[in-house]
Amino acid sequence: MRPYLALAALAAASSTSLAAQTPSALEAEIRSRTQTVLPQVVAWRRDLHEHPELGNRETRTAALVAAQLRALGLEVRTGVATTGVVGILRGGKPGPSIAVRADMDALPVTEEVDLPFKSKVKAAYKGQQVGVMHACGHDNHVAILLGTATVLAGMKEKLPGTVTFLFQPAEEGPPAGERGGALVMMEQGAIDNPKVEAVFGLHVTNARLGEVGYHAGGAMASSDALDVVIHGRQTHGAVPWSGIDPIVISAQVVNALQAVVSRQTNIVQGPAIVTIGSLHGGVRRNIIPDSVVMEGTIRMFDTAMQQDIHARIRRTIADVAAAWGATADVKIEPGTPVLVNDPALTARMIPTLERYARHAVAVSPWTASEDFAFFGKRVPSLFVFLGVTPDSVEVEAAAPNHSPRFFADESALPYGVQVMSGLVVDYLTGKRTTP
Repeated sequence: MRPYLALAALAAASSTSLAAQTPSALEAEIRSRTQTVLPQVVAWRRDLHEHPELGNRETRTAALVAAQLRALGLEVRTGVATTGVVGILRGGKPGPSIAVRADMDALPVTEEVDLPFKSKVKAAYKGQQVGVMHACGHDNHVAILLGTATVLAGMKEKLPGTVTFLFQPAEEGPPAGERGGALVMMEQGAIDNPKVEAVFGLHVTNARLGEVGYHAGGAMASSDALDVVIHGRQTHGAVPWSGIDPIVISAQVVNALQAVVSRQTNIVQGPAIVTIGSLHGGVRRNIIPDSVVMEGTIRMFDTAMQQDIHARIRRTIADVAAAWGATADVKIEPGTPVLVNDPALTARMIPTLERYARHAVAVSPWTASEDFAFFGKRVPSLFVFLGVTPDSVEVEAAAPNHSPRFFADESALPYGVQVMSGLVVDYLTGKRTTP
């Protein structure tokens, strides 16, 4: 690990009166308090990394979060959306009400990074025992938001307004047959009592260390689930003409679906992706099966394109199957919507990102999806990306999120705490400088 980067020293003692607080004094206090809490942030992150939990099963994580928030004097609700935690910090002055969010769940991935706090956890997932790892970096998110809560609780009397801390379960999706995540947290009043007017979020990624990326408008793609069953007719592998081969048909379907985007969609309107990630059929080498099951994902950044692309997918699959004398069942399940960063809010907060990040840069949209998007459908939101790749590693060579080799340099943690704390303070105090 690299030594932790030095942070700015604490400015001269300041008055508890908001009127006496200059932006530079508040900024210095955020930096100083971040430096003070940093060892605890690192400890939280390592503890969470060593003890990851899958979606809707984050009981240990939630207990740790709730205990820390209570120790800071926050109002705390637990059991929100199964295992979620909501903490409310009421400032010493009247003002706006906003929310900041971190996701808590890990992934069914066996860690391959050699760390002293490497995860050795195993858990049941879809009927199998699997390794569990914070391969998407949510351990960092929780530690950063706990650090942010600590910084802001120490500045409570100087804050005009209210901050709701959202520690969300099941961002990667709940277990089969269960509901969870951001949508359920909102259904259970997480951003309604008190009612918030903006939500901020952060995600670590394999970008340059300390770099914070932002994108106004559609920043992350929607994600819809595609399930297909190709029905053929079983026969002996030696006499394929006696049946209808769904395996060959499924291969034709996979190829034809790529033309939905490349030849049937106006890509000037926006990018789109159709991916088949799972294909299963047959039990024996010399038996052509009755059916093949396919699973895929559909992603785009323009909600107006969804109905058109969904219709083309259904038609393409049905027509290809019919051409071979087969039939197809097609199910498209709407999932996560496009994550939209409110343009006005983004423009307003860019100066904050530029002050507190090592670098702040405009980035291209990311074709991954994030259920933080549900918050943005209710109130203006801003979701940014924090780089955690060590300086000694080329970004192109760094393992991406969801890889068993994903690695987050802890030197990025203070930037995360500063950025999240700065977004809250600048928004509440009405700082509206423009780039």
